Amino acid sequence: MCETYPDIDLGYRPAGYFWPLDLATHLLATVKGAERRKYVQALIDDGRLDQLEDFVARSGLSAEARDHAGRIHPRFMGGEYLPDLAAVEVEIARITLASVLQDVVSVRARKGRGRIRYRVVDEYNGDTLTGRNTRTSSRPLTLGQLVDFLDGAWPMREVIAMNGLEDSVEGMLDFVLVSSPFYPELAKYYSGRFRAWAEEARHV
Repeated sequence: MCETYPDIDLGYRPAGYFWPLDLATHLLATVKGAERRKYVQALIDDGRLDQLEDFVARSGLSAEARDHAGRIHPRFMGGEYLPDLAAVEVEIARITLASVLQDVVSVRARKGRGRIRYRVVDEYNGDTLTGRNTRTSSRPLTLGQLVDFLDGAWPMREVIAMNGLEDSVEGMLDFVLVSSPFYPELAKYYSGRFRAWAEEARHV
């Protein structure tokens, strides 16, 4: 069970993940590349989505385009090696690491027969996942359920400790970016968790 914080509504449940979606949400739920998503978000924030180029809006890139991007800088490969989205599947949350390759862990939701099917995927054929990475539900997950699902699939605290950041709130916030087009308080939740973890680490 995930930690509770007074200012976070863990019972929040989005109305839905699938169509109809506004263009901004659709793009943030389907574009795999971390750098391309940053650019999309910048256009959204500036009210300039009408200037979006087709290359940026694609869900995934060709192998040739990925290789070219990686030659510019390794961070441009971040997210591009995630598995392709299946039919009627969207990304509902992601973790982006400020590593050399800007590694990404993605939580996906796919419409099934009467149920929503979820999976957590990484860019290494599941090698960084440590627990159950699939589940189903009849309705969209609550924020608390999403956090529990992600926590069970990917070892965030261990990754932070491996990078020597467990006692630094600023270090954790700089290294781990948690985002979601469907759960507006997800990043805030993890900010609270990072503060709690840092406090614990300082008193060990």
